[in-house]
Amino acid sequence: MKKQSLIKGTFILGIAGIIAKFLGLFFRFPLVMLIGDDGIGYYQMSYPLYTFFIAAASGIPVAVSKMVSERNAVGDTEGIILILRKAIILMVMLGGGFTLFLLAFSKELVRFLNWDSHALYSLMGIAFAPLFISIVSPFRGFFQGLQNMTPTAISQILEQIGRVIVGVGLAYLFLNKGVEYSAGGAAFGATFGAIMAGIYLFYKYIKAEKQLGKIKIKNDSSILTKIICIAIPVSLGSAVGSIMSLLDSILVPQNLLKAGFDYRQATELYGQLTGKAFVLVNVPLTLSMALCISIVPMISEAFILKRKFQLISKVDTALRMSMVIAIPSFLGLFFMSNPIMRLIFPGHSAGSDILKYLSISIPFIILFQTTTAILQGVGKYLLPVINLFIGCVVKVFITIHLVPSPNINVYGAVIGTIIGYFVATILNVAAFSIKLKIKPKYYDILIKPAYASIIMIISVVFIYTYVYNKTMNNIISCGISVLSGVIIYFILIIVFGVFNYSDIKRRFVKG
Repeated sequence: MKKQSLIKGTFILGIAGIIAKFLGLFFRFPLVMLIGDDGIGYYQMSYPLYTFFIAAASGIPVAVSKMVSERNAVGDTEGIILILRKAIILMVMLGGGFTLFLLAFSKELVRFLNWDSHALYSLMGIAFAPLFISIVSPFRGFFQGLQNMTPTAISQILEQIGRVIVGVGLAYLFLNKGVEYSAGGAAFGATFGAIMAGIYLFYKYIKAEKQLGKIKIKNDSSILTKIICIAIPVSLGSAVGSIMSLLDSILVPQNLLKAGFDYRQATELYGQLTGKAFVLVNVPLTLSMALCISIVPMISEAFILKRKFQLISKVDTALRMSMVIAIPSFLGLFFMSNPIMRLIFPGHSAGSDILKYLSISIPFIILFQTTTAILQGVGKYLLPVINLFIGCVVKVFITIHLVPSPNINVYGAVIGTIIGYFVATILNVAAFSIKLKIKPKYYDILIKPAYASIIMIISVVFIYTYVYNKTMNNIISCGISVLSGVIIYFILIIVFGVFNYSDIKRRFVKG
């Protein structure tokens, strides 16, 4: 199977991620229109439990990707197939157990977490998703380890299509029974999406296995042990990040009540934070995650083959790409938060200031993700976990102390997120620099993209203001200004020498 270069793999996953997020807006937009901020609040209260499972199990596809890449580098086809089979067995046990737990103890969980009782239906709706996503994840890791990102990309799009069609359809059908039932129907969309993705990936695997020819597979118990040893620290790191969201679902509504808001107001503010602001912030994070998924097997291959120059080259490129994504995304959402919120959620645009200040966290989150992927690629799994845990403690401390203040309220959670990820990122960068003994070229990585981003956002704001004054139409103004910004930024990163054609050809096309 032909390998894809870093830029091609990242581009494929990035485009697929953007399409998936765009499709997600077709899910989010009608959902907001149907059930409002309070319904979104019910939906979002249960969703962190699902994302917690995704995070807890995320170490398996990373482990599969890394191990498959290493076995593929030395031509061990038998080992590649055995790794996938062992990972599927492990994931089905984990996902099935989590699904049974959610179904059996849904009422107790709602009471224990002190959620609004109406959130029960969302929790039950999403309970089956872990079982099916547990089948999808190992297959994605398998193809990523072979440095073929296309199956993962297509499966992400199919998963989102299934989620949109079934989730919105059920939300509409159940609306006459009540907003809480509608939110529960929307939550079930995640299950159907995972089923569609799983069917496609299994089909692609059968085709890939035929290309490999007949292989006699001998059992090797050490493979399962190695998968677990790699997966546990990676999963812990992801789980800590997901716990941040889970803690928000507990701490933010409770502390907003202490700030003087009633249950409905607290739920609406929480819905604006997690159902709108975080959703839009996650769009650029889709691109950074595409980079991280692509870089792990490539770093692993260069590391196991002891190709020092290639390792340094990939690391430098990954850091540049991360900041090329992060800085303009932060500035764009910060200065265009109100027009973007009105564009995505017309008539329900409350929460633009939350989005504005939350966007400050984007560079820290993306840099943390990228350095974590690099450390994982060279076998340093535990350090990012410790660093993120410290950041999580900082976030919780700030959230608990600031959200109850009537003047700060939900912005306390925003401040906690920013400072929490800032602390985790600083620790990660320090660990990365010390352990790998690589000194990043900070001028190329940070300053050049910053120059290009500042000029870009000035142009975008000017174009938006000019067009809006002429047309008085937010959709047209946003479309023209954002498209112009993308073109201007692309030109500027070439002009400032962040990337050039020969650099791209040397680093990516030739591997």
